[in-house]
Amino acid sequence: MKVRRVVLGVGANGKSGVLSDEVARRNVVFKSVPGFEATLLWSTTASSEAGSKATFSDPAMEANFLPGVGESRLMFVTFPPDSVMMKEDFDGAAFGAEFGQLLPGLAETFEPDAPGMHTTDSIDYDVVLEGEISLELDDGQEVLLTKHDVAVQQGNRHAWRNKGDKPATMLFVLMGKKRAG
Repeated sequence: MKVRRVVLGVGANGKSGVLSDEVARRNVVFKSVPGFEATLLWSTTASSEAGSKATFSDPAMEANFLPGVGESRLMFVTFPPDSVMMKEDFDGAAFGAEFGQLLPGLAETFEPDAPGMHTTDSIDYDVVLEGEISLELDDGQEVLLTKHDVAVQQGNRHAWRNKGDKPATMLFVLMGKKRAG
């Protein structure tokens, strides 16, 4: 997915302006699962400041996909229908290796014994942009989300399931938090 990302800020002259206007560069397309794609659009660190005069540097290029405490991540993810992963020629080992390579930080939160289930130390705003997708919770409950629905997750265990026949594209804002307890 080619996403135009316009980054604004305060230039060296003290005036607001465009620091960057280009296609987001941190886009990963999976070879092992056709149609699965993720774009990390932006990231902040715990020490990021608003309004400081700076030249443009793309923080998404080096960041893990999962934020640490006080950090944030903004990303698009397109989920192909689950039927793509249920094909006879699906190679789960290849997908797992590719997932680990392409989505560092996030990949480590997934559970090998419960495919798709994961828990992150973050508050997440999850917005469905296209299609529909089910949010599966660890008690077995599934919540169907459709275009423009929003889920707010608070460090809970979950999985995304696209049971439809079309891709689902979502926007995720993850804010790294300390886990309670």
